[in-house]
Amino acid sequence: MNQASRPYFLLSFIPALAYWLLETYFTLEIALIGGILLGVLEMGLEKKFTRHVHTLSKLNIALIVVLGSISLIAQEGLFFKLQPTFTGIALGLFLIYKKIKKKSLMFEMLEDLKQKPPLPEEFYKMLEWHLCLFLFVFAAFMAYIAVKETTAVWLFWKTGGFYLAFGGFMVAEIIYIKFFGRRLRR
Repeated sequence: MNQASRPYFLLSFIPALAYWLLETYFTLEIALIGGILLGVLEMGLEKKFTRHVHTLSKLNIALIVVLGSISLIAQEGLFFKLQPTFTGIALGLFLIYKKIKKKSLMFEMLEDLKQKPPLPEEFYKMLEWHLCLFLFVFAAFMAYIAVKETTAVWLFWKTGGFYLAFGGFMVAEIIYIKFFGRRLRR
């Protein structure tokens, strides 16, 4: 695998981890500036290692910079911690847009990669609709976490907790697809 084709994007883990550590030991301003600067650094690392910056990474870093700047001005870390909420909403809205256009993002990506999609396009459209709902629910959950919980709890749900929730979603989705697939064949 060559350097440019390696998957490398951390989805703003570095700024989140830095924010949590810096907020724990320093002032809010230092934590926000550190989170913003490390967000830009993370994007630079992605560019260096892959020679490309994923659109999702650009969205996350833009949100970190904008929301981090708002947090600096407001002297309140809440805005910085709302980044996962806005990312989830943006991705959910993009999937709705694709649904309105009667297209499947995953199906198109597989075709662009010159891979034969293992499932019919209808399965991908259904999966994307469910994924959209998952993203909206998780975005609302992350807004609640940002407002009501500590930064440590927020960091868990922004990183590992998201993957646990997404893993649970995918297990449920696989079971649903197996059921849905049987129903289609009848």
